Amino acid sequence: MNMLSLLKPKALLDYAYTDQSVRQVLERLKNHGYTAIPVINKKGEYITTVTEGDILRFMLTNDILDLRELERIPITDIEIKGKNKPVYITSGMDELILLSMEQNFVPVIDDRNVLSGIVTRRDILQYCYNTISEYRQAVELGKIKENE
Repeated sequence: MNMLSLLKPKALLDYAYTDQSVRQVLERLKNHGYTAIPVINKKGEYITTVTEGDILRFMLTNDILDLRELERIPITDIEIKGKNKPVYITSGMDELILLSMEQNFVPVIDDRNVLSGIVTRRDILQYCYNTISEYRQAVELGKIKENE
């Protein structure tokens, strides 16, 4: 199976730009109920993924209690604890599944590092479940032997 069938295209995603403030990104996370969001530059290149935890750590480390202070701080000033690794659009399902064990979603980029979309862990698990179910059904119908 091709990973593109699982891809949520960039046009349907919410993402942040590198020139946005921490406050703008935090509001976007809050309004959409996300815990993490991809960050891209104006060329559309994938830069990183920022999480609520990254922002909270930044606020605690810098003793920021007033959200208005976050309006003047660019999102690029946030130290990202664990960067969501992207995969290339030509990558195989094995790489996608392995990354999904560590990430809630996997950013997908093209050969210019431009964000094409994401694949969510949920969609990957659904794919795995469907594949196992199809295999079991084929075994039950005698189309294949169980050890194949």
